[in-house]
Amino acid sequence: MAEKISVMISEEEIENRVREIGAQISKDYQGKEIHMICVLKGGVYFMTALSKRIDQDIPVTLDFMSVSSYGDETKSSGVVKIVKDLDQPLDGKDVLIVEDIIDSGRTLYYLMDLLRGRKPASLRLCTLLDKPSRRERDVKVDYTGFEIEDKFVIGCGMDYQQRYRNLPYIGVVEQV
Repeated sequence: MAEKISVMISEEEIENRVREIGAQISKDYQGKEIHMICVLKGGVYFMTALSKRIDQDIPVTLDFMSVSSYGDETKSSGVVKIVKDLDQPLDGKDVLIVEDIIDSGRTLYYLMDLLRGRKPASLRLCTLLDKPSRRERDVKVDYTGFEIEDKFVIGCGMDYQQRYRNLPYIGVVEQV
């Protein structure tokens, strides 16, 4: 079976919104250091773009986690598995989790609870895409790029069976 991809959010719209979020984060974190945690693999594209849009006078450090609840499926299995944990402790740091998409909220709910236990000074969440209609767990999102309807999307780091991450736009996958 082949896939048909249609554009949901253009590259230009994404670039403009990332610039706006970067400006807001810069304002909110003025005088602080931001420890950004990227949720791999999908979040790396967004975090890279976002970190370049944060004011240069704000120190930014980066770390990475790999958390899985999808496998090769298009819907979350509900089982959260940490594939790669952080390299650095969070004690006393102002932490910003950067995610590509929040769907049911189960993975982020689990992850934020886990990270709160590591005693950061603050813990905020930033996502490129949010599907609030699919929310099963209450997760507070501090910075959202776009709220989208319940469609399976790819591009800007998001994949379908490890493909399409490199698309510069957000697309919708349909089986044909």
